[in-house]
Formats: sequence, C-alpha cells, structure tokens
Amino acid sequence: MALNVCSRLTRSFVSVVASRSVVLVTRPLTSSCWTHLRCLQHIRVIRYDGASLLNFSSSSQPSIDVSYEQLKKLLLSRSGVVIDVREPWELREYGNIQGSINVPLGQLNGALQLKPDEFKEKYRGDMPSQSQNIVFTCLAGVRSKTALEAAVSLGYTKVQHFPGGWQEWAERELIQSKE
Repeated sequence: MALNVCSRLTRSFVSVVASRSVVLVTRPLTSSCWTHLRCLQHIRVIRYDGASLLNFSSSSQPSIDVSYEQLKKLLLSRSGVVIDVREPWELREYGNIQGSINVPLGQLNGALQLKPDEFKEKYRGDMPSQSQNIVFTCLAGVRSKTALEAAVSLGYTKVQHFPGGWQEWAERELIQSKE
C-alpha cells in the first residue's frame, strides 16, 4: 500500500515539476518514496541555506554521465580522479581502466572520509578533494551511479559516472587497438 501511495505521489509530483525546474523539499522523504523518486532521471541535490532543493532535468547543468571519449580525455589530461567501485576479484578477472583507483562500493563511504595519507596507503592513489572532478565506474554503470549518490551525500560536488562501465571500455579499447 505504501508503494502504491508513493507511486501516486510521484505521478502527481512529476506533473507539478513539469512546469517548474526546482522543487523545495521541506522534510525528508521515506526511503521507499525516495527509492521510487530516484528512478526519475536527472535528479540533483543542491544545498542552499540549509534547505535541500531537487532540480529536475535542467539543460544548463552538466550531465552526470561521462562518455567513453570524455573519460579518455580526463585520464590523458589527469584532470580528475577515476574510481572503479568493483570488487578486487572483478578487476583481476576482467581487467581495469589504466589510471583508475579501486575502491569497492562497500568501502566507498568510509574511504571518502579517511585522511588523505590513510586513503593513499589503503587504495594506492591520491584521495580526491571534495571539489575535484571524480568519475565513478564499475562493470555496467549500476554501482557507479550508487557511488555517485554516496559521494554527493558526503559533500563532493563534481562527481560523474561512466554508465558504460568496464564492458563499454573493454569493447571500445579492443576496437581501437584493431584500427
């Protein structure tokens, strides 16, 4: 019944939002309602004077998704940090994006709260600052989206994810090496 109420609430919410780009959230949503609302694309949380605002699909805002080409440029220019949130065994079995740091999703919340020297010792890479460009990646883009949400909740402001994940990366790199 609660999910049915959330579903009706979400449909009403979407019709109101269609005419507005920003909605003020005055009290926390229940976890089931929030889960349902997360299914909507392009939700961003913005902090302003202690209030949370949800911004729905504003074309002036940068995308949270990074393309293969954008990720290659970021890695070449070293203008950000790429964090792979897969488990270490997945990297050993399938491979990894050269230049990325492996922080398993289950450890991410704690890892982003470590001191920089502890982070470097444990994950063999420099800890990103809260204002640094961070791109999360995984196998197919599901865990990286969860990692992005976790980083935003910790105050990181320039976070994105590579929705194609390792699957797209490996496929594109194989095609590129054949050319």
